[in-house]
Amino acid sequence: MQRPLLAAALLGAAFFAQAADFKLSSPEIKAGGMMPKSFEFNGFGCAGDNKSPALKWRGAPKGTKSFAVTVYDPDAPTGSGWWHWSVINIPASVTELASDAGAAGGAKLPAGAAHVRIDYGMAGWGGVCPPQGDKPHRYIFTVHALKVEKLEIPADATAALAGFMINGNALGKASFTAKYGRAK
Repeated sequence: MQRPLLAAALLGAAFFAQAADFKLSSPEIKAGGMMPKSFEFNGFGCAGDNKSPALKWRGAPKGTKSFAVTVYDPDAPTGSGWWHWSVINIPASVTELASDAGAAGGAKLPAGAAHVRIDYGMAGWGGVCPPQGDKPHRYIFTVHALKVEKLEIPADATAALAGFMINGNALGKASFTAKYGRAK
């Protein structure tokens, strides 16, 4: 019984060591910092530019066949958070998304990649828009390295279904968190 546990522990250590090399950053957003208004939604009482930030990653785990990118607000007053962006089927050869890659329609995404419907009810970047006067919300940007070339999900899938499939096929992930708030 000891050998399987030791083998599992060693495999787990190797996985986490490799995952530790996997990094996500943005030239437009400082990890832990406040996000600029340009990333704010345009609607629901918000008046930003609704542009997604540029993202870059490196050090993906061996065996990565595709990537997915998600942005999630765990502080949204919904009981289940808020999905602001979900992109799947990003080819393994891609290591960045350009500024405004989240534009509706997907024309600014890498070939083969697709937006997933988010909590605003659309497929594309849905900018930050916390309630006025709330403490700044946290926005978790994550790139997921996947063991499959393509996630087979329905075109009208929710971000939660995409998240289930992403997590079920993940080899590793890299994240950073930024904040955004709106004064009363």
